Amino acid sequence: MTSKRAKIVSPQPFKPTKQQLVEAAGKTVPDVIGPDLRVLFCGINPGLYTAAVGHHFARPGNRFWPALCRSGFTERLLSPFEERELLSLGLGITNVVARATTSASELTREDFVEGGRALKAKVRRYRPRIIAILGVGAYRQAFAQPKAMIGEQTERIVSARVWVLPNPSGLNANYQLPDLVKLFRELRQAADKYYREDYRED
Repeated sequence: MTSKRAKIVSPQPFKPTKQQLVEAAGKTVPDVIGPDLRVLFCGINPGLYTAAVGHHFARPGNRFWPALCRSGFTERLLSPFEERELLSLGLGITNVVARATTSASELTREDFVEGGRALKAKVRRYRPRIIAILGVGAYRQAFAQPKAMIGEQTERIVSARVWVLPNPSGLNANYQLPDLVKLFRELRQAADKYYREDYRED
């Protein structure tokens, strides 16, 4: 199915209407991506709220932006509408599956496998040092790693090191914000370490 590019991309925060949420199904959200990123964060797929506003992790209650700030990736709490500021920090955002759905449970195994192939292509093109996939189930299905657990993985995606973090959605009751902050901080510390090591090698 041909996906629809989200038409609403505004620097000013706004709340989508019910009709906009309905119309967001199947839309995609532009990646926040550039060459040689320190960390490329990879969500499962956009929810309807995120697709309606055209910015990543935008639904109220999502813990991605607070975890990013409290773990030291950003100096202040960014709004989803400020997501392009991440590029200057060597950070980016994409998704395993591009199209928006009401719930990730609507996605099929084929969606994840196809998304894994697309993510590999992005890694080849943009060469991020680390891919951080925000959802262990998505990683397991997209890359045929059924026993994968949260944390750093031994496998790589092309040349990129791989970390798996919990889904930061507010619906994920298994991980509260302090848990997410701890895991994000571990990733940041590792990313800083790898960056220093790679810089010396270069």
